[in-house]
Amino acid sequence: MQGYFDLNPQVYDRCVRLFERGRKLLGVRIQMHHEQGQIDAGDIFLFNHFARAETFIPQYCIYEATGTLCRSVAAGELFRGNERLAGLLRDVGAVPNDHPALLILLAIDLLKGRKVVFFPEGGMVKDRQVVDADGRYSVYSRAASARRKHHSGAARLAVGLQIFKLAVLARLERARQADVERWAEQIGLPSVQLLIERARRPVTVVPANITFYPLRTDDNFLRRGADLVFGKLSPRATEELIIEGNLFFKATDMDIRLGAPVRADVDSNLIDRYTARLLARHLPSLEAIYTREWFAASLPRRFAARRLDRAIERLRDRCMRDIYRTVTVNLSHLAARLLIIALEHGMARLDRHRLARLIYVALKKLQTRDDVYLHRSLYNPQLYRQLVDGDWQELREFLDSAVAHELIARDGDALLLLDKLRQDHDFDSVRIENPIEVYANEVTPIDAVRDATASAWDTFDALTARDFAALAFDDLRIEHEWDRRLFDKDRHREMNARETATADASPFLLLGERPRRVGVLLAHGFLASPAEVRPLAERLHAANFRVLGVRLRGHGTSPWDLRERAWRDWLDSVRRGYDILHAYCDEICLVGFSTGAALSLVHAAEQPSGLAGLVACSTPVRFRNRNLRFVPFVHGANQIIEWVSSHEGVMPFRPNDPEHPDINYRHMPVRGLWELTRMVSHVKDRLPAVRCPALILQADDDHVVDPDSAQQVYTRIGSVEKSLYYIPTRRHGIVNENIGNTHLHIVEFLERIDAADVTN
Repeated sequence: MQGYFDLNPQVYDRCVRLFERGRKLLGVRIQMHHEQGQIDAGDIFLFNHFARAETFIPQYCIYEATGTLCRSVAAGELFRGNERLAGLLRDVGAVPNDHPALLILLAIDLLKGRKVVFFPEGGMVKDRQVVDADGRYSVYSRAASARRKHHSGAARLAVGLQIFKLAVLARLERARQADVERWAEQIGLPSVQLLIERARRPVTVVPANITFYPLRTDDNFLRRGADLVFGKLSPRATEELIIEGNLFFKATDMDIRLGAPVRADVDSNLIDRYTARLLARHLPSLEAIYTREWFAASLPRRFAARRLDRAIERLRDRCMRDIYRTVTVNLSHLAARLLIIALEHGMARLDRHRLARLIYVALKKLQTRDDVYLHRSLYNPQLYRQLVDGDWQELREFLDSAVAHELIARDGDALLLLDKLRQDHDFDSVRIENPIEVYANEVTPIDAVRDATASAWDTFDALTARDFAALAFDDLRIEHEWDRRLFDKDRHREMNARETATADASPFLLLGERPRRVGVLLAHGFLASPAEVRPLAERLHAANFRVLGVRLRGHGTSPWDLRERAWRDWLDSVRRGYDILHAYCDEICLVGFSTGAALSLVHAAEQPSGLAGLVACSTPVRFRNRNLRFVPFVHGANQIIEWVSSHEGVMPFRPNDPEHPDINYRHMPVRGLWELTRMVSHVKDRLPAVRCPALILQADDDHVVDPDSAQQVYTRIGSVEKSLYYIPTRRHGIVNENIGNTHLHIVEFLERIDAADVTN
């Protein structure tokens, strides 16, 4: 067809490979989220526009994922004045936005099975301000110095192509095969059947959002180099070199998130459906649907044009809404929104620790929403939990940037909100002058973010210690899911598939309606999960005890996870569980099995506030398996091999034949065994510092832990009130299996502690 020019697949492929090599040198970390199969399902992809590099990265990511060539619409001036550059741009899929047959050219590409990338904002939106005072979507036009609606070219392309597809199917229904054959030839398709197949597939538009994080505004070598070569730059050029240079040459996350596909069917009502079918029945060619003259030739077509314009506007507005609601929300967004709320409340200063906790509360509200996309750091409790203590590196960097821009100042732990934070800034300077405004603008279209930050602000002072404990327990649950996903990558799956543990490995919290004074913290054993102590928990809960079962880090997920953990990570799990439970009850008894018993002894030696008693079952001070003495040697050999090669070591894992294969790992990481031996050495040293009432339980012929371990614990702990009881069995899992009425011994001990007037 006239005006059509094709891509050059060879040049396109070379450029993609060059981009991939360059990507490794850049500081930007590009991640494309398309969990719903949007790349395969989509035809037209709409992206927001904040930086120039966005105009070539999305289509290359699509090509990398599917091998499908993509067109993208670029500024027409790029194709004028340098024919060599214009030729290269055409070869790699760019087409000028002022091409006289733009929509026809793109429609042909879509019918050939390619994909098209649009930037409907029409230019960079540096201020991220996309919602006007009336809540309608619009953007600032530098050329007009005014706000305007988004371009509708993508929606017009989609709706027009959908009608052409209806025309193909209508010709088949009326046995007009010759028309279809002619169209297939004009489009350049190898067969009529291929056109028919493409016609049966609805045109699908995918709204997408590109979010950069963090936004850095300090000077860089690109700006300094440009000054040396070209002399002093204009403020606009300086701003763009600083912002965009930092985006791509300093550690930055670029999240490309594809939204839910939107079909371009014109079927919102009966009149629209009739209009589309009428046009399709009489459509003479693909070009006609994009030609105003054809619509103007008759009164019915003029009426149809008005109906189509409304459908196009609806599709455009729906897609823009979805683009702006698909932002990847990060800490800076939440911090910026809360600072804006503080300004709206007339505040001139805000405590830093209060701001951190406000962010945490808002984040926890958002984690419950399925219509918000959070940055991955906001799903990792090991990171964002630092906010509870008023700190986190991400927050420090955000505040340091705000101080450097003279938006806030510090007065000890107080943040002073300066006048510059309230001022309006020019479109081409706002990214440098007030990045807080840019962050806040970016999430303004997201109702959930506005609601969560406002709710956090309004309810914060009414939150109790138990409210924060409930949030902290939810973090334990999220941490379990995070760790499970982290160690479910390709390199982990072969071993994971051979694991047999199916029992629920999640931490649990059982509160009850009429709870006793004393609460119980349960800690499971090595290679196991909270499921190991769940039967005991149910028994204790039935006896009206509040019970929290912790998951030791590295457990209940994958042996690969355990391989990465140190024994102090397990101890931290016990400490966190203790702190959570302490918000629900003033006094706590620690009950641990095997490794959990050793960790409970270590924590008891720290004499935490409210500790009322301790039950240590099958504590590993000595092991039956004498081969464990070789573990430090094997672990050291593994480390040496890992340091000098890409291999995992001589024996990274040992097979395990557990008593409870539905709970325990079947593969033991040697690193985990080494950490176990290190923990045992520490336990021995800390036993004299244990002073609370204690019950020691041990199988008298335990095939894992030497039964003499119980006597050593009993003898060396500093408790005045203590007792030792042996369970007659060779089994190790006396708690899980309730061998010899183990549960009854524990319940009776806890009931005595609960009945006491005071604790030791």
